[in-house]
Amino acid sequence: MKFRQNAALIGLAILSGCSKSAPSAEREGAPLDAVRVAMPATEPMPGPRDVDAKPAWIAAAGGTTARYGYPGEGPQLSLECRAGVLVVSRHVAAEVAAEALFALQGAGHILRLPVAATAVPGLRGYLWQGTIAPDDPGVLVFESAFNGTLPGGGRIEVSAGDAPREVIRRCKATPATAAPTSTATPD
Repeated sequence: MKFRQNAALIGLAILSGCSKSAPSAEREGAPLDAVRVAMPATEPMPGPRDVDAKPAWIAAAGGTTARYGYPGEGPQLSLECRAGVLVVSRHVAAEVAAEALFALQGAGHILRLPVAATAVPGLRGYLWQGTIAPDDPGVLVFESAFNGTLPGGGRIEVSAGDAPREVIRRCKATPATAAPTSTATPD
């Protein structure tokens, strides 16, 4: 009888140890108890998409942001001047704490921009963002048509436009109050 009681207690002790999963390692910058859920990278902009429309650059009011994409959809790429630093955003879903190099090539210029998964206020999920100084030689890639490749984010072909050139020009005139995190790779 005593053997059965001991066996039952040992069995319960083993089962109780299995009822809770081991805690996962915390990721720096990630929310506590984060749960991965499939969500769109950005909410679509209002308006219908014309079937024959081509993506284009659109300048936001104030000239500090240029967005590239189809009318009636969320942007695919954006370039913004924040505190004298250019912020490049690739609007595709990114995993929490992910980091990569966003390879951009066009008009004889190559830029390998370090990007990280970033939570953007007002948007669900994470998207890719990186920063670069407006006087860095790598920003010349944004002044003409270029191609971009991001691991897990696919390839994007971007046409030339006045909006990104204007953002870069305005950002050069703004004193930097934040430190950019990237440099161009000369080729």
